[in-house]
Amino acid sequence: MLLIDADILLYKSAVSAEQEIDWGDDVWSLQTDLKDAKAAFDEQVQQITSELDDDDLLFCLSDRSGNFRKQLDPTYKSNRKGTRKPVGYVALYDWLRVTRRTFSKPLLEADDCLGILATMPANRGKCVVVSDDKDLKTIPGDLYRPTANEKLAISEDAANANFLTQVLCGDPADGYRGCPKVGPKTAEKILGSRPTWSVVEQAFINAGLSRDDALQQARLARILRWSDWDEKKGEVILWTP
Repeated sequence: MLLIDADILLYKSAVSAEQEIDWGDDVWSLQTDLKDAKAAFDEQVQQITSELDDDDLLFCLSDRSGNFRKQLDPTYKSNRKGTRKPVGYVALYDWLRVTRRTFSKPLLEADDCLGILATMPANRGKCVVVSDDKDLKTIPGDLYRPTANEKLAISEDAANANFLTQVLCGDPADGYRGCPKVGPKTAEKILGSRPTWSVVEQAFINAGLSRDDALQQARLARILRWSDWDEKKGEVILWTP
């Protein structure tokens, strides 16, 4: 089964269908033809299924009603306030929900849905995550990155190391800072050949922060796995080292 990050495909499709209209007298507007957006979406899906030779698809979507990380830190993704979605995005989202097999959970992002499904015991070794988002490198299993046409097999150890790297580096695009003055190369030096949570904590302490600061960044960075989700309650189990 292919677990597809639908958020990215929807966004690209909606952007490709946008058109600027010049009405004259300095009046401009944006419009979209949803048929073009749907066709662009289907074309992306066709390329993926052809490359991976699989048409058993499940499209994972972010919940539009909220995000549990914003409950942990109200500034999460606050840098995106005022950034609009492409014209027709919501209609395209609703079209996908009606016409395809989709998966979403309250307050979760598409990444979390992908991570939960990919690490569910019954799915281990039976699915491929399809996403260009680098955050999915923190999930063990098979990953296909369509833009680079890159196929990766990510071990548990590699996924855990990628997660700790993400905690240290943070993610400006998502609005969480990580450990001050730590980029990928510095993170690699800090983690060494045997990455552990204790060295991450120490890096935060050395930077004048606390263990609680490190834990907060980890919970923002953590793409959920099956072990981080209480299916019966429908609740996130916050990551604890």
